[in-house]
Amino acid sequence: MFTVKNTWKPSIELECLLIGLTDQHSGQGGTLKEADQAMEGQISVLIKEGDISWKKKSITIIHTLGKLSTKKLVFVGLGKKKDVSFEGLKECFGKAFKQLKGSRLSSVGVDLDSFLTDDIEVPDAAHALSEAFALATYEFEGYKQKPNEPERKIEDITVFTNADVEEVKASLTVGYVYGKGTNSARTLVNLPGNMLTASDLAQYALELAEKYGFEAEVLEKEEMQNLGMGALLAVNQGSEQPPKMIVLKYQGKAEWKDVIGLVGKGITFDTGGYSIKPKDGIVGMKTDMAGAAAVLGAMEIIGELKPEQNVVAVIPSTDNMISGHAFKPDDVITSMSGKTIEVLNTDAEGRLVLADAITYAKQHGAEYLVDVATLTGGVIIALGNEMTGAFTNNESFFEQVLEASVEAGEPMWRLPITEKDKERVRSSRIADLNNSPGREGHAIMGAAFIGEFAEDTPWVHLDIAGTATTNKPSELNVVGGTGVMTRTLALLVERFEVNE
Repeated sequence: MFTVKNTWKPSIELECLLIGLTDQHSGQGGTLKEADQAMEGQISVLIKEGDISWKKKSITIIHTLGKLSTKKLVFVGLGKKKDVSFEGLKECFGKAFKQLKGSRLSSVGVDLDSFLTDDIEVPDAAHALSEAFALATYEFEGYKQKPNEPERKIEDITVFTNADVEEVKASLTVGYVYGKGTNSARTLVNLPGNMLTASDLAQYALELAEKYGFEAEVLEKEEMQNLGMGALLAVNQGSEQPPKMIVLKYQGKAEWKDVIGLVGKGITFDTGGYSIKPKDGIVGMKTDMAGAAAVLGAMEIIGELKPEQNVVAVIPSTDNMISGHAFKPDDVITSMSGKTIEVLNTDAEGRLVLADAITYAKQHGAEYLVDVATLTGGVIIALGNEMTGAFTNNESFFEQVLEASVEAGEPMWRLPITEKDKERVRSSRIADLNNSPGREGHAIMGAAFIGEFAEDTPWVHLDIAGTATTNKPSELNVVGGTGVMTRTLALLVERFEVNE
């Protein structure tokens, strides 16, 4: 996929070459200068007249008309040099690759040094390039009949830089792994509910385990009954599909300690149960397993990069259906932890399956917990579709999750859980907890409920109901699943430091 070479020359044969351009382009030497000389100064003229723009995310393609062995030059506007950020650079690369994707090219060259600034060094630029390439060229093919004409896509990228070749190769590999892991999560989210049942999700996890040497466990219904997983089993009652509790373990340290638990909601389709969703709200509920997808995408990245950390991934999976056996409002169920729950809303099922999953993660040694879930519409009302809602019981652990999200370009905003919020989820007259105290602060109520099972274990809850999918394409995204939090979780594991 990626080849790294030290110098580009006008005699090198390429289908196209990407060159970064800022407002300080007059100071750029190397490739731009050589290309301009070979083009008899025409590039300088086009820049001066504004036909080639340095404005951020502008893409200008010029044909070299035989004056260079490289057929086309693609100028990528980066904006003002002092303002170029890592995330902004990814977006610029993404815009370029999206445009080139429709050009039926099979190979591309990149003048990496033209994308460097005082704040963006070679490893950052290489990572941004490869991650953006993976994210921007992703496509969920779906189930339409394919045309007979052969498909052409970019398969080879030659990177030109004066930096150390091996260092650049390493950064390109890491960036591409992060992008591919996110794409795997996107595909899981995009799959229809009849193509991705709890059994299918378990099989996918087992294949990951076999590929990367993870320890794996999949609990069947009878085993869950023996362990007292009454919350997950209640949600599954109305389904024809058996539930699965999926566990993957990665051991990156000699001892099984300081274990990070990644818990992902795996509801493969959510009708809402007897608290049934309206017809407009039920479409798209195949994506209610996006938390599980993020965890599995992160485990793929972890398997590829092998950080020196211990991780247990736990995914409670079922669909939430209606039948004569389905659980009902007013039912009282007993969770694995022993806490009893009055069900006031069968559409608040995600927090129920997560309750048992968090208890089980702790039994597997998790000393730090992050759960990821498309949990509430309330978080969308509060924060919109660009910001993940975050909740925590531990400041220092949350700071590490937040830093990972900033670096990943997956923003989150913390919302509070107060003692009064906890009192509301404990307000049942007949059980320890109720699963839905009301519409007010619904996202907070969901988090407060899950927190009752995290207890004193450092814990962060990420509500991705608004960010798990998008209906607006962007430089790095297409319509559908976003794979959000995949990179944040992987970065957290990679950079995690134990707070003594």
